[in-house]
Amino acid sequence: MIVRSPILNVMMNAARKAGRGMVRDFGEVEKLQVSMKGTSDFVSSADIRAEKSLRQELSKARPAFGFLLEEGGEVAGEDKSHRWIIDPIDGTTNFIHGIPHFAVSIGLERDGEIIAGVIYEPISDSMFHAEKGSGAFLNEWRLRVSARRDLHEAVLATGIPHRGRPGQKTFIKELTAAMEQTAGIRRFGSAALDMAYVAAGRCEGFWESGLKPWDIAAGIVLVKEAGGYVSDFTGRSTMLDSGDVVAGNDKIHPKLLTMLREARG
Repeated sequence: MIVRSPILNVMMNAARKAGRGMVRDFGEVEKLQVSMKGTSDFVSSADIRAEKSLRQELSKARPAFGFLLEEGGEVAGEDKSHRWIIDPIDGTTNFIHGIPHFAVSIGLERDGEIIAGVIYEPISDSMFHAEKGSGAFLNEWRLRVSARRDLHEAVLATGIPHRGRPGQKTFIKELTAAMEQTAGIRRFGSAALDMAYVAAGRCEGFWESGLKPWDIAAGIVLVKEAGGYVSDFTGRSTMLDSGDVVAGNDKIHPKLLTMLREARG
């Protein structure tokens, strides 16, 4: 039996409650009030409801903690050491198009380090969760990154820059290199779940540029606690600031970094 900390139980319960509302909204996706939020970036009423639910539940348990929210921005708390980093629906574009691949993502930051994370996929009731020093899990099952050692065996996940996003020419170079050197590339549409899949050994690696802290906070601790490595494109730990992420197991991660560096020239 898994013994979870009180703080992780709080995060999981909050994610499940928000997820129940999401499933209801997903069943009526064509009725949602959808507005544009920047070029090719959507926000729906479901995002707002889910974020409100998460904030209420987490505040009840830890009222002094601050927030970094995708929709609501930064909210300072009395406790300056702790901050929730939240994406209420990671994969909003999938959600509003009726594609059942999206998740709630909650990361807990303490003094600049992500110490706990939850990524909840409500459609399948899949709860990925991890806490620093305690391992990573999918529901009750312990997670380990894939044991594959070579790029030619590896399946990689990534995100493709869409209209209005910079870096498209650079990405084409990276994609060309990946197509030539790997067993396949997948573009699922949720960076949080991409990182959860690396932690679960479903993909050997993941890379993407231009992400936000709420896209990756929970995934960082999941991959690390599953025995993997996460860095920016230079091998440093500036992911939350730079938005550039490379994740993989101990053998694939350095090879992926080299492949990307060579592709970029």
